[in-house]
Amino acid sequence: MSGHGHVDPSNKKIALLISTLALVLAFSETLGKGAQTAALSDNIESSNLWTFFQAKTIRSTTLRTAAEALELELAQVSRPEQRQAMQQRIADWKASVARYDSEPQTQEGRKELAARAKAAEARRDRSLAGYHNYELASAALQIAIVLASAEIITGVVLLSWIAGGLGLVGIVLCGLGFFAPTAVHLL
Repeated sequence: MSGHGHVDPSNKKIALLISTLALVLAFSETLGKGAQTAALSDNIESSNLWTFFQAKTIRSTTLRTAAEALELELAQVSRPEQRQAMQQRIADWKASVARYDSEPQTQEGRKELAARAKAAEARRDRSLAGYHNYELASAALQIAIVLASAEIITGVVLLSWIAGGLGLVGIVLCGLGFFAPTAVHLL
């Protein structure tokens, strides 16, 4: 057998490099899609919470205006039972306005809704930053795989070194996406 079954040892190393790069690429792509999905979910949540906040604001403004108008009318009323009914209505509306502003038990007052919406926005922004790092990592890893493959064909060893360097960059970016997504924000 003349050389047909023989595999160049350097090709085994490149094959191992390509396999490792492909494995990290698979993680980067999977984690990137997860981060993208989380960002979309958190964006929808924050949007819904801000819409609820706006609805509470409109209700609060409507009741506040109605209470103020009824207070003006109250000065014109002389019958005690009618006056008492109007005062009760005004008190009920003012209590509703206060409840719309803050409702800690249900977390559905304006103050609580704003805090929840801001928290969802922060999670969204963190997920998006991670997603961008995963995308950069995937690009670096894909280019590294192509260069490593080209080294097998051309025999130019420099290509494998560049591929290894890009692979390390991809691994670092993937790690940043996972552990500290806001650390690198190149896009």
